[in-house]
Order: sequence, then C-alpha cells, then structure tokens
Amino acid sequence: MGSEIFPKVKSEGGSSESGGSESGADERGGDNDAFEYFGWVYHLGVNTIGHEYCHLRFLYIRGKYMEMYKRDPHENPGTKPIRRGVINHTLMVEEIGRRRVNHGDLYVLRFYNRLDETKRGEIACASPGEVRKWMEAFDRAKQQADYDLSRGQSARDKLKLESEINLAGHRPRVRRYAHGLKQLIRIGQGPEKLLRKSSKLGAKSESDVYFEADGTDVVEAHEWKCVRTLDGVRIFEDMANKKTGKGVLVKAVGVVEASADTVFDVLLSLDRHRRYEWDMLTGDVELIESLDGHCDVVYGTLDLRKLSWWQSKRDFVFSRRWFHGQDGTYTILHFPTEYKKRPPKSGYRRIKMIACSWEISNIGTSSSLKPARCLVTLILEIRSKAWFKWKNNEFCKFERTLPFGMLSQVAGLKEYIGANPALTFESSTVVVQSKTSGVSISSNELEDAMGSDEFYDAIGTDSSSSDEDSGDEVSSKQDKKVKLKNVSWAIASLALKKTSAPDTSKELNPNVPSLTLDPSQFHGTMRHAKGEGDSDCWSSPSGSGFMIRGKTYLKDSTKVTGGDPLLKLIAVDWFKVDECITNIALHPKCIVQSEAGKKIPFVLIINLQVPAKPNYSLVLYYAADRPVNKDSLLGKFIDGTDSFRDSRFKLIPSIREGYWMVKRAVGTKACLLGKAVTCKYLRQDNFLEIDVDIGSSSVARGVIGLVLGYVTSLVVDLAILVEAKEEAELPEYILGTVRLNRVKVDSAVPLEG
Repeated sequence: MGSEIFPKVKSEGGSSESGGSESGADERGGDNDAFEYFGWVYHLGVNTIGHEYCHLRFLYIRGKYMEMYKRDPHENPGTKPIRRGVINHTLMVEEIGRRRVNHGDLYVLRFYNRLDETKRGEIACASPGEVRKWMEAFDRAKQQADYDLSRGQSARDKLKLESEINLAGHRPRVRRYAHGLKQLIRIGQGPEKLLRKSSKLGAKSESDVYFEADGTDVVEAHEWKCVRTLDGVRIFEDMANKKTGKGVLVKAVGVVEASADTVFDVLLSLDRHRRYEWDMLTGDVELIESLDGHCDVVYGTLDLRKLSWWQSKRDFVFSRRWFHGQDGTYTILHFPTEYKKRPPKSGYRRIKMIACSWEISNIGTSSSLKPARCLVTLILEIRSKAWFKWKNNEFCKFERTLPFGMLSQVAGLKEYIGANPALTFESSTVVVQSKTSGVSISSNELEDAMGSDEFYDAIGTDSSSSDEDSGDEVSSKQDKKVKLKNVSWAIASLALKKTSAPDTSKELNPNVPSLTLDPSQFHGTMRHAKGEGDSDCWSSPSGSGFMIRGKTYLKDSTKVTGGDPLLKLIAVDWFKVDECITNIALHPKCIVQSEAGKKIPFVLIINLQVPAKPNYSLVLYYAADRPVNKDSLLGKFIDGTDSFRDSRFKLIPSIREGYWMVKRAVGTKACLLGKAVTCKYLRQDNFLEIDVDIGSSSVARGVIGLVLGYVTSLVVDLAILVEAKEEAELPEYILGTVRLNRVKVDSAVPLEG
C-alpha cells in the first residue's frame, strides 16, 4: 500500500453567512458559532478476537458532536453513522507519529480521557499535515464542550450525563461493531473509488487572506551571511559561530514549489527509485529499526567516486528524529550512530556521517489558488579548511567532499519536486474542511440525532495552536480585511527596539502595599547562581531575549522584546523520583507550606516532570508581591477552567549555550504546553500549581532525552507567559523566566515523604 493511494481530507469552500470568522467558540464562550470539520481518516483498533484492523472512515465533527461513516454522507444522502458520540472537555489528543500499517506509513493520533486513561482510541491520516488539522478540530470541539459547561448548572448536568452514559454503554457497542468485521472495508481491498478519494479545492475564498509563519520567538543568536549561490540555492555561513574557533555552521536554503507536508514526505521516504532522482549521496538506504513514531535507524551505502578519487565504497548508519511544530514547521535531525547489529558490509568501510538538521516551513501565499511553497533549510557543521577557499570562489577540492554533497541535496530536492507536478498537486489538497454558520449550536439541537455517548464510542477500542494560529483568523465577508504576517524585515527589526513590560497596576492590586520578596529567605534544592560562569544552578534573566506579541499584533503581527517578568522567581527544586509526582504544593516541606510562603499574596508553581530512569521534577516557584486582580488576564488564568488554561499557558525555550543540534531540536518557537502535553492544575489557598507531564508526548520525550544527554554543557533559558488573544489583553508580558546553567543530573535530590 503506497502513500500515493491514501485518500486526502476533503476540502470545500465554506464561510459564515453572518460574516464571522472561522475561529468558532472561543475558550471563554464569547462566540458560540457552530462549526464543522469533515474528511477521510483511518480507524485503527483491535477487535475482540485480537486482530488489528485499519478501516477507511469518514469523520464528521459539528460543535462537540462527532459521527463516523463508512461513506461520505454528502455524496450518499441517507447514510447512517456507524459510530457517534460527544467530544468531552476531558479528551486528550496526542500525536504519536508514524506507524507502518499494511506495508504503508500512516500518521497516528491517539485519544484518551485524562480522568480514565483506559478509555482510548486511535485514528490515522495519510500525512502529518492532516494530523495537525484534525488536532485543531478536536481542540475546538473541546472548547465548545468547555463553553457548555460554563453556561450553567443545566448544561453541566447534561454534559455529565453524556459522559456517564458513555462509560456504562461503550464496550458492548464496540463488541457488536467488531463482530461485523467481514462487512468492513480493508485498506487496499476496498473500491478503487473509495481508496482514491480526491479533495476538492476551496474555490469560494471570501478574501485574499494569507498566513505566514512568524520568525523565532527568541532574539536570534546566529549571524547568517550568504556567501555563495548554488543552482538557485543560497549557501550561508554563521559568522557568530565562526568566532568560537570551532567548526563553521553552514546552511543551504531553497524555496520549493510544494507544501511542507510534501517535502517532509519526500525527505523521509526510503524508496530507492524516488531517492535516486534527487539524492546523490544517500540514495541506497534501508530502514533497520523503528524506535518510535518519531525516530528510526537507517543503514545505507554510498559511492564516493562521485566526490573523491580513492577508496570509493563506504557504508554508514545514522538515526533520524523528526518533529512537527505547532506552527507547522518540520524538523528532521540526522545523528551518526553505532549499530552493532549491522556490521560493515563486505568490501565496504564504515564512515561516520556528518550530523545535520533539515527544517521545512510553509511560505504563505496571497491566494488559496496559488501553488503551495515552502522554505527548505539544511544545516551542518563543517571543519574543512577547503571551505574558506571555496566560499571565496577560489578553486579547491571542497566540491569533492561529503559536506558539499550534503549541501547539494537541497538543490536536488528542489529540482526533483519541480519536475514532478503531481507532487505539488497532491500537496495542495491536504486540507481539513472547516466551515461556520451563523446559527448558535445547542445541546438539545443534536441530542436525538447524535445520541449522548462520549467521543470514545466513535474511536475507542482496547487497543503549535501555536503562537501563529491561535486566535489569529481575521477575514470577514463584510469588510474583507486582509491580515499580513511578517510584512517586512523592517517591522521585525523595529520590534527589537521596542519592549513590552507588564502593567503591574493592571495585573496586580495597586492599592495593597507590595511585599519584599527576598530569594535568600526561600531555600530550594537547586542553588542560586553566584555569577554567569557558575554551573549546576539557576538564575532569572530579564525578558529581553524573548520576542512576544506587541500592542498591534492582531493588526500587523508585530512582536517586541520582552521586559522584566511580572513574577519573581524565588526558588527552584530539582527532585529525583521513582514515579512522576504531582501536587507538590501539598507536600509539608514545600515552600508554600512554610510560614514565609503562606505570607506571599500569590505563588505560581511550575512542576516540569522529566521522564527518565529515574524520573525527575524541576519545580519553579514564582511569587507576586501583591494580590492578583481578579479581572486581569492573569486572574482569569488562575481561576479559569482547565480548558482555558490549556489554551493560554505558553512557554518559550532558548538554548543560550550548547551543542547546535540540541538547539535545533529544542527550537526557539513559543509552545502552548496545554496543547502539546498533559497539564494538570491545582488551585488552592494562595497558589496555583501546574504539573507538566513531558512524558505524555512522544515528541517531547524524544527532545528531553536528547537534552539530558548534553545537559551539563547547556545554558537553557525559559520564559512563561499567558497568551494574549484579544486586543484588550495586548501587549503580552512575560510572567516569569529561569536560566538553568549546566545542570548536573546527579545533583537531583530525592523527595522525602
């Protein structure tokens, strides 16, 4: 089953007759428009006799309600759903990566109830781009459920009743469905019409709105300079890294006429015939082990006669780890690795491949009718002296080296996709349909038609919104306003000169005298830094190294540098535990349980649960010197619903010092943690604790595993924010920061009972 026969998610033009945007019901329930998502997915599971199945199904979401069909109900009126249910606000959605199914690769979404993780199910899509769209759809449905809860006791009772019915009657329904296995359509055996479902492009665009990914959310530390062009691809050198006296960071950058989804699929494919058309180095490769949905190990051979005159036959082994950011950017990391199960091939000599990083990000177009485009970047470190002569156009042997062959891959990829229009056409169809109506949805409206079972009845078996896309839709049918992102580099450079400091009188009560907060009064298990060169310690930098939303962000997407944090970091704990711990604030030895801690008006506790052997917890304590205003954004976050908190709790990471591949893996983009990993909240007395389960995401586990391997050489900065989505909430401000200086894993202490 090749990827080319996978059906694409259906897309048709649709817009609100009332002129509203496609944002649907927001997390506060201010806009209660009905919205619909529908398209083809794969339903994965295990039947009662233990056989795995993968069925092509049509998924339909309206508000918080969902139905699953064997056929498209739009093309087959009268078709009855085979599954139906409610997407509850306790639903958690996890992207678990790529999986081999029936000799083809699918990208899997796992669902579970955070109150009962035994209730779970899986669906899969043909591309990671579709996965991201469906994650957005389920997130909006959860917001609708959360809005229903906020409307009053009757709605809360009804939603509770729906959940209870699901838990009591789910499994018998699944068993009856599984017994009809012979009547279901299997992948590769169904009608050709069904397997080759094509998508209809949205031709009813109401305005020429385009969205382009913002730049980094951290002040750029690199100083890239274009030194050559190669077959339409620009070659850059990092002048800042050059000053360190180590190897030179080099990148090749090219614009490819296809979507990021398509380029990612081409880069990840190990099909020999496909790679022969663009990859002069690693065309002969094969998969030897799949570690998880986001990491594998690859073996290959190459013929260096294309690059050198001696000892031509070589083989290699390298691992690949890939991520899909909340902004839609793909990152693929290649690491040289040793693999004892695969010794060198007879007649070949094992070489160590150069570590490199691929980054693929979509470029916004001014019209949906124009072909998709993306920016492809390949970064690697070069230690060859011949580089310096080659970049100055002096004749040398650099063009017959392995680094040059790797840089040339970008040009080969660009030409290959340009010569295959079918790839470009496929990329433009991977869109999930979303349409709104001006009619307010109600629970009673769909009660009879949809039933009252939870979402797991639709998918259950026993088996980044990002900083750019959260709350940023701006088109209107009536005024046809157009929002541009990254209007010019001049705006970005101007933003560096502006600073967004918190309005303390708005967020904190100005009528109450401020309390003096002295970190020396609070003692965590990790010590405070004595100076910049200190190790295994923490400090609290200013927010000037981070880019956050400015006052006019909703109009021109301008970001500004952050100011001093609103809250003060007073202590940091670094614990070693057997099992992940929660509710640390209730521990008798916790800072907030001390006499000094109880006097603090408000304390925000961030418990970052680090999965490892053993597990670790990094606990950050941020204090306010005055009470928090209830009507402020921070006040709404503190006392809001979990769904609201999930949609606003934002973290910006930055590796200030360390191995460049770790920097690429961690990235510099803001992340809504509540949408990336599982967050649990504890609100009591004068504190709010947020337990961040990093291990709940396979992607986050992979990144943190890489970070722990280099942590003793890293200087890591983190900024914590409450995301501003409305004009009244702008500009954003930084809630708190922390700098972790070359932390030693062994310095973690056990949490005593």
